[in-house]
Amino acid sequence: MSRNLILGTLLTALFVGAALLSFVWTPYPTDTVAITERLQPPSAAHWLGTDHFGRDMLSLVMVGARTSIAVALVAVGIGLGLGVPLGLAAAARAGGWLDEAIMRMNDLIFAFPSLVIAILITAIFGPGATNAIIAIGIFNIPVFARLSRGAALSLWRREFILAARTAGKSAPRISAEHILPNIANLLIVQGTIQFSLGILAEAGLSYVGLGAQPPIPSWGRMLADAQTMVALAPHVAIIPGLAIVLTVLGLNLLGDGLRDRLDPRLGMVCA
Repeated sequence: MSRNLILGTLLTALFVGAALLSFVWTPYPTDTVAITERLQPPSAAHWLGTDHFGRDMLSLVMVGARTSIAVALVAVGIGLGLGVPLGLAAAARAGGWLDEAIMRMNDLIFAFPSLVIAILITAIFGPGATNAIIAIGIFNIPVFARLSRGAALSLWRREFILAARTAGKSAPRISAEHILPNIANLLIVQGTIQFSLGILAEAGLSYVGLGAQPPIPSWGRMLADAQTMVALAPHVAIIPGLAIVLTVLGLNLLGDGLRDRLDPRLGMVCA
């Protein structure tokens, strides 16, 4: 097992574990304000210090991990659930009108970054975590559609696919039974990458006020709240920033490790 895979798994497990633990326990309630303890540095009572409202930073980071992971996970699920079937359908009808329509729609979505899509959605429905999920999920759809289409196209010319077509299997059945299992490794690796990008996107949207809204803790909003207090209490900005960096680093290392382990050239893909 590669070092990237081990380190990535450990970092990812750390933050996922913190997010799961926050459902049942945090050192302090995240909605308790203690002005007399505001901007306290890390100590035995508050391991990561307190913010400008006197709230425990460790508790905020734990619940913020839950918010970021939930938003990114659902957004990746939207991308997989819609993008993969579209990509497989386009590959099955390569060169036809359906393929052209799906690819041009993907190009249209790619023309608008997730932040722009979030602004459009927010202008209609208002800010919130749900709208952030929709915005990031929409941006993930063409990513998985292009990946699945490109990987499926090379398989449609393989002998075992020709044999399945000769046996009378329909294109949707071939895609589900033969194409999808053979590109699953690529989708898993891309999923981890998009997961990390989803956490970054959620933090960016929350930073500009379009993500999770108070009183729900969010790493991006913690950074936004801390930007005017960096000189007084650097830890209020450093801690959520490190949480984002380490989580994204862990997911990227996990993706690299999985890519190396599942590389088709190593014979890990079934044919």
